[in-house]
Amino acid sequence: MLASRIARPCVRQYGQFMQPLKVCYSSTAATEKTYEYLKVSTPRTGVALIQLHRPKALNALFTPLIRELNTTLRELDSDPSVGATVLTGSEKAFAAGADILEMRDKSFADAYGNDFIESWSELYNTIRKPVISAVNGHALGGGCELAMMCDILYCSQKANFGQPEIKLGVIPGAGGSQRLTRAIGKSRAMELILTGKNFSGQEAYDWGLAARVFETPEKCVEGALDTAETIAGYSKIAVKACKEVVNKSQDLGIKEGVEFERRVFHGLFGSEDQKIGMEAFAEKKKPEWTHR
Repeated sequence: MLASRIARPCVRQYGQFMQPLKVCYSSTAATEKTYEYLKVSTPRTGVALIQLHRPKALNALFTPLIRELNTTLRELDSDPSVGATVLTGSEKAFAAGADILEMRDKSFADAYGNDFIESWSELYNTIRKPVISAVNGHALGGGCELAMMCDILYCSQKANFGQPEIKLGVIPGAGGSQRLTRAIGKSRAMELILTGKNFSGQEAYDWGLAARVFETPEKCVEGALDTAETIAGYSKIAVKACKEVVNKSQDLGIKEGVEFERRVFHGLFGSEDQKIGMEAFAEKKKPEWTHR
């Protein structure tokens, strides 16, 4: 996690001028619920879009925002009309880090005793449907960690990633040292975490952290929505199983992982969608999924 203090000059310079991403949606149906730190809509069939919205702080993360994000993700996860979610911020910042004002006066007993920021990992630990991060601008510290928690990471070329907690006398606290190392290798991750250096969206793609890189923020969000729409068009049972087996690969050795994959594969033969999908393929028709 990184403190928003590192990005504070940017807040003063750009905060009052920050606007939501200007993206042309095929349709936009904002939910009726009122959010304090998020903007939530359903711009495509089966696709939810969550935009972090704390503009004066460059979307710096703190517990009230995370609590609202977790609640929203859980609601979308249980919504049968939603097949995939895109998580983004603004053109200036996906999330510039964690808010120092929330952290600076905490004692060890307070942080450790109350498991501070444990709830920040709920997206990765409990959300069953795919979430795609569309990263533009700053994604530093906690922002970088939040982006990496998502199932697929998309970014624009000029996105600004980093884990500069070393500059504050701490270390990444929401998985940065673990996920970054798995994605780009020990040596490069060690250099970035020990020096606090930032890296670009293009570098994130070149190093294997990002699945795709786009020329502009608008294309990044549109690309994420396109992919989410494709995923939402498949059997929700199969999509859930795909996410489960890929995530399990991070916890198991190759032998155990292949065995787990095979068991899940066998289990899908008990679903209606397996029959529908294979029959549609044989008959050269488009499958009509029941999600059962």
